[in-house]
Amino acid sequence: MEILQVLINFFLHIDKNLAVITTQYGLLTYGILFLVIFMETGLVVTPFLPGDSLLFAAGALAAMGDFNILILYGLMLLAAIGGDTVNYWLGSFLGREVFDGRSKLFKKAHLDQAEKFYEKHGGKAIVLARFVPIVRTFAPFVAGVSKMHYGNFISYNIIGGIAWVSLFLFTGFWFGNIPFMKENFHYVILAIVLISVVPIVIEVMKAIREKRVK
Repeated sequence: MEILQVLINFFLHIDKNLAVITTQYGLLTYGILFLVIFMETGLVVTPFLPGDSLLFAAGALAAMGDFNILILYGLMLLAAIGGDTVNYWLGSFLGREVFDGRSKLFKKAHLDQAEKFYEKHGGKAIVLARFVPIVRTFAPFVAGVSKMHYGNFISYNIIGGIAWVSLFLFTGFWFGNIPFMKENFHYVILAIVLISVVPIVIEVMKAIREKRVK
């Protein structure tokens, strides 16, 4: 149980501890990053993993020489697009029945949120959801459940994956290349923390606004 707790804590805070992890694990860090992004986008039981902030952190560290930005970019694209693809087929195979409330792993509230988002935006939801935590993990699953044509899905998946990874990875890379940031890495960590918190704040504000409307 303690080992499981340590592993969960490791993945939850991997974005903020990435510099230390890189020092400890070297090239293996590429695999760890791939795994986290793949799990966050591909498994409906891991929507809590950091995606945006992890890509930003990896980009910033690539600017400081810890990663090869082109190798990193290719791996993150593969993880993001591959993860969504797996999630789509899981939705197609399992259906929404797994969210019947009997399992704590499958939170129906998250599925409902993604379904509303999907109904509002249609196929474009696969692209737009990339930039919305939680919904990002569930949107491809919902597309699979609703039997969205795979040809349409994969097109939206590729576009969304490229847009999401490019935005956060290269913003981090640009940020990390600023001379002041290179000399004051603690400010990079502060930026990573802020990027982690902003989506949470946005979701809380949305929930408050929805309650007021009701």
